[in-house]
Amino acid sequence: MNTNNTGTVRFDGVVKKYGTVTALKNLDLTINAGQLVTLLGPSGCGKTTTLRLIAGLEMATSGKIHIGGEDVTHLTATYRKVSMVFQSYALFPHMTVRENVAYGLTVKSMPKTEAAQKAEHGLELVGLKGFGDRLPSELSGGQQQRVAVARAIVLEPEVLLLDEPLSNLDAKLRRHVREEIRQIQQRLGLTAVYVTHDQEEAMAVSDRIVVMKNAEIAQEGAPHDLYERPNSSFIADFIGDANLALCEVTSVAEQLAQVRLGDTAYAVPSGDFTSGEANLVLRPHEIRLTPPSTPGLRGSISYAAYLGKEIQYTVETDHGSLFVVSPIANDPFQQGDDVSVQLDQTRMRLVATDAG
Repeated sequence: MNTNNTGTVRFDGVVKKYGTVTALKNLDLTINAGQLVTLLGPSGCGKTTTLRLIAGLEMATSGKIHIGGEDVTHLTATYRKVSMVFQSYALFPHMTVRENVAYGLTVKSMPKTEAAQKAEHGLELVGLKGFGDRLPSELSGGQQQRVAVARAIVLEPEVLLLDEPLSNLDAKLRRHVREEIRQIQQRLGLTAVYVTHDQEEAMAVSDRIVVMKNAEIAQEGAPHDLYERPNSSFIADFIGDANLALCEVTSVAEQLAQVRLGDTAYAVPSGDFTSGEANLVLRPHEIRLTPPSTPGLRGSISYAAYLGKEIQYTVETDHGSLFVVSPIANDPFQQGDDVSVQLDQTRMRLVATDAG
């Protein structure tokens, strides 16, 4: 397997157009060797186009693409050292698991005996030793996905590409398989580019996340950085859920902004703000509900959902609806109850109202 970390991917001013439609705008992006980087964003944002440009399934309209230091801009998929794991798995139903994993090797004219040996090693790497003689129909969805990963990694790619690889799995299995993919990637030191629209999935597997919107990068960074320091209302709402409350920054001193939300004042980390309107980022898990006799923002519960591990509330306030997630309590609030909303000013963040 490829463990020499030669798989750095670099986009220099890459533009992709389909007729008059611009699918990617002047993209500058570096994916470091040995990292798992996720391209995240809503449908139509450009993430799948970026993946297909790395794969050589699409050609850039302008700009340069480098893989491992080599200019591959005009090379087709056949001549790039990349492998892709598709959303649909794309396993051949009439072939055994071993034959499926060895298929790419035999296409490259590797002797069948050697290809079978490499396929067995690939199956062992993904935890499917002894499954080689089965047909894909005899495997679970999670096992089929691991076969698809094994088929990709036996080709010893410089870059492993994963296109919505878990979208066909149920929620519990998705968590299990994403952990396995991450462990395989780390164990082999592979450069991996992972596409998803699921922000929780992205945060769970990634060294870095590149959030895309409208065919360009909205923000990139480690999962923790994007969650704690969003640069726009779009990022704050897309990464980890957020309530956005319109507020006024009245003054800034010593990196703290004095903020008014209705009749209440808060001291919030200022970031780049000086004064004027802004959005306060209020995370659902960081809002506390107390009886209405407690000082705080006035609110009324319009919806309550018991989910076993937590209770989710929608709370109506003078500043709009707030989504609140609370731990299980012996005497939870009910729909129609009046409450006081407690906000932790040390956990608040400011973002521009017109960004994103």
